[in-house]
Amino acid sequence: MYLRRCYRKKDGKRHAYWALVESYRTGRGPRQRVVAYLGEMDAAGRVGVQRQAEHRDRSWQPALFQHQTEPEWVEVDLKGVRVERSRAFGGPWLGLELCRRLGLIEFFEQVVACGREEIPWPEMALILVLGRLCEPSSELHLAEHFYEASALADLLGVPVDKVNEDRLYRALDRLLPHKEKLEKHLKDRLGELFDLDYDLLLYDVTSTYFEGEAAANPRAQRGYSRDHRPDCKQVNIALVVSRCGMPLGYEMFAGNRSDVTTLEEIVESMEARYGKAQRIWVLDRGMISAENIEYLKQEGRRYIVGTPKGMLKRFERELLAEEWKQVHEGLEVRFCPAPDGEEVFILCRSAQRSEKERAMHDRFEKRIEEGLKRIAESCRKRKQKPVVIAQRVGRLLGQNTRASGLFQVRIDADASGYARFAWKKSENWRDWARLSEGCYLLRSNVTNWSAEDLWRTYMQLTEAEAAFRIHKSDLQLRPVWHQKQERVEAHILVCFLAYVLWKTLAQMCRQAGLGDEPRKVFLELAQIMLVDVALPTRKGITIRKRCIGRPCEHQAILLQRLRLTLPSAIEIARL
Repeated sequence: MYLRRCYRKKDGKRHAYWALVESYRTGRGPRQRVVAYLGEMDAAGRVGVQRQAEHRDRSWQPALFQHQTEPEWVEVDLKGVRVERSRAFGGPWLGLELCRRLGLIEFFEQVVACGREEIPWPEMALILVLGRLCEPSSELHLAEHFYEASALADLLGVPVDKVNEDRLYRALDRLLPHKEKLEKHLKDRLGELFDLDYDLLLYDVTSTYFEGEAAANPRAQRGYSRDHRPDCKQVNIALVVSRCGMPLGYEMFAGNRSDVTTLEEIVESMEARYGKAQRIWVLDRGMISAENIEYLKQEGRRYIVGTPKGMLKRFERELLAEEWKQVHEGLEVRFCPAPDGEEVFILCRSAQRSEKERAMHDRFEKRIEEGLKRIAESCRKRKQKPVVIAQRVGRLLGQNTRASGLFQVRIDADASGYARFAWKKSENWRDWARLSEGCYLLRSNVTNWSAEDLWRTYMQLTEAEAAFRIHKSDLQLRPVWHQKQERVEAHILVCFLAYVLWKTLAQMCRQAGLGDEPRKVFLELAQIMLVDVALPTRKGITIRKRCIGRPCEHQAILLQRLRLTLPSAIEIARL
């Protein structure tokens, strides 16, 4: 760091002023940047600048200073002291600290190639990820609003006027080809930081919908929407996480692809990336078919899966048995070995789930009964065609499928060809419904575990479901506004990286005894601000000092527990 004398012409005269300049290294060689413009200074002023900054940087130009001159002190007008440019600091700073711990900064610098661009792509990639973590929105909002309103420019050293929508889009394109390398790097780094085990893989699928036609994206199709938007095109996202919810990788599939067809592809992808270790796959019942079970058995793959509701009928005798083991209050399990001894089935019975399903059955039964009474009354009032009545009955039962099996409906034609309508309830269906309410069946080829252990392991699928909730709520994965397939994939990758930062903070909170919910911790620390304090002096010169807000008592406790230290002053970042 050194002082540079600059010149400019004004009113035909040559004026000199001083600038504080910093030298730094980049992948393209040494560069210099102006830290501050100091205006016209005499010898005393230059010595004051030197003494103020000597404790930070020893690389000064000694010839520019006259050490025999004493520094000059100035008087500050206290009534004119003001705060300027208040901007969010805590969230971006915390996100950058998480990136450092995960080695993302070094990874971007090594992998993302730099060319002749004015702003290096690694820094633009960081802006995308930190923006998604702190205030998720579009690239346009990030460039025109959040970047200027936050301390990202101060932390990363990228001027506000250099961040625009076009540059962010091109950064997405640069980041996408390194998806697999990123997943491997993060898996290894997270395993080192938190001593994670990857013996258990949780797999689930969700969907996210598009705003717009997405005509340029062949994977944008209409299908089963978890977001209840069947009117929009969508893509499916398959995510694999560890037992604590740490992500290992993800894949994107066409929006009309069923869950059951994705299993083989995702298993082979994970095995090719991380090897064929003795892992246990935990899958929801939507992934299961006879073909998938046979595939998992190949090469000794182990699994714990849910089964379709209809499979419970084969275990009616076991449901009536009295020997159940209580896992905790309101939940019982029963171990049922398969005849061949290669698999086991675990019957589970939940009191809370039973109450919920019974209430649903009663509600749908009431709806169907009232609807059938109206249809019967209309048949008595006027003559109607059997096909019309059949359509009305089919529509009614289709809208209330939970209790449709309870009713037996008969539609005949009389001598004149008009409909004769009758219905009754099937008590056999009601008896089975009451017996099976709250019950579900698990299936596994891990035969040396207890029923309780198998159930607890299967219930960890909630970690994958929680990952999707965070993606869609806190990180705003949906809706997708990009129209091209590559941009959509890059958007999902940025959301994935922001989720990794989220889970890293969650693990840090867990280790610090702060619970399992990082949301409150992040929001609390995000309230720390960065401000510029203007100090007007008697000489008419205004001194500006960049200051980080002092954390409150609660924030200070969080920082101490997380072993994080706020910087004493903010400087131009050197990544």
